[in-house]
Amino acid sequence: MTADRIGLAELLTAAENAAPVESLDVVAQHLRDRFGARYVSFLFVDIVGRKMVRITEEAAPQQGKHAEQIPLAGSIYDEVLRAQKPAQEPYEGGQRVVVPVSNRGDTIGVLELFLPRTTSEMLSQVEEAGHALAYIVVTDRRFTDLYHWGQRTTQLTMAAEIQRQLLPSAPSLEAAQFTLATMLVPADSIAGDTYDYSLDHDTLHLAVTDAMGHDIDASLLATLLVNASRGARRAEADLAEQAHQTNQALFDHGRGGLATGQLLRIALDGSGAQLVNAGHPQPLRLRDNTVTEVRLEADLPFGMNAPLTYRVQDLDLQPGDRLLLYTDGMQERQAQSVDLPDVLRNTADQHPREVVRTLAQAVTDAGNGHMADDATVVCLDWHGPHPAGRRTPSLTRKTFAPLRSRPVTGAEQLH
Repeated sequence: MTADRIGLAELLTAAENAAPVESLDVVAQHLRDRFGARYVSFLFVDIVGRKMVRITEEAAPQQGKHAEQIPLAGSIYDEVLRAQKPAQEPYEGGQRVVVPVSNRGDTIGVLELFLPRTTSEMLSQVEEAGHALAYIVVTDRRFTDLYHWGQRTTQLTMAAEIQRQLLPSAPSLEAAQFTLATMLVPADSIAGDTYDYSLDHDTLHLAVTDAMGHDIDASLLATLLVNASRGARRAEADLAEQAHQTNQALFDHGRGGLATGQLLRIALDGSGAQLVNAGHPQPLRLRDNTVTEVRLEADLPFGMNAPLTYRVQDLDLQPGDRLLLYTDGMQERQAQSVDLPDVLRNTADQHPREVVRTLAQAVTDAGNGHMADDATVVCLDWHGPHPAGRRTPSLTRKTFAPLRSRPVTGAEQLH
């Protein structure tokens, strides 16, 4: 195991010494030198969550060209992303190996390579390389547009660009006390939805907001909402003051625009959870296989010119609960056929990532691929206090699942 760690340390050092756009080259060379790997590539999910986009070692010179796109549904990449387990299958006298590239529950993508032969020790080290690649990508995408370029399988409007930059860079997060997953399905004309979260030493902060209007007007309102809320949070304002500053920012600069929203704070030691509800749809809670609506008092939306104090309400949250926050786009006219409680019950045994994916797909299908309003969903599994620290099964898992018997499609082949 010492040799493994030395190899991993060498990989991280080499990646740090390389230019941000050359990180995959470094990983590929490392795997070639150690194992004789061929056709090393990194694939990640595109913006709309429908395709995998391949970045090869020659990705940097390809900017401005069409990146290879592979439909996600039903592919082996979909299997690996969902299960978060590596897999292998025979291919051209060797083995095709696919491992997840994930960081703290954020499924960034997959690492794919072809090996002339495999051993359990070799596969274990490949899995560690995939985990290292997650940290490399998280670091390097701050300095280059390479990964943003690759994700753009569809043209973004200015409003969509603004909206995306407001969201946290990772849609999922795992911790000892909770598991969190988020998803935003944008309307045909951006409608101002956002979600936000942050984790500090003793508190999980959550927010979901829905600004009125569409396109640039909505995205500018959302910018005011998110930055006012974050600014107050980072200044360590309490929840009522955070809501007050958010309301004031929208009233002062929002040109009459309004927004609904919910702001939450959950103590990691289990001592309590509080919520401010600014005219937003009531959350749903799954407890003991029963889904109920969390009944909250509704204060006025953000942006109102009225002397008001936002009420901080206690939120009943017990270990084992699943909490669902959402915007009204999840239940607008086209999406009324989506039974949110039913979906929650039917996905009770699945990871929150799969819950939000299922809900997003259901809403998209209900609108025949066209959304009249943004639809945002935040799914939180509350595990309760775990002072021993974060559980990291991905670091201790050393088993590779065989791929199901199936031909490799032309889009999945590397030449």
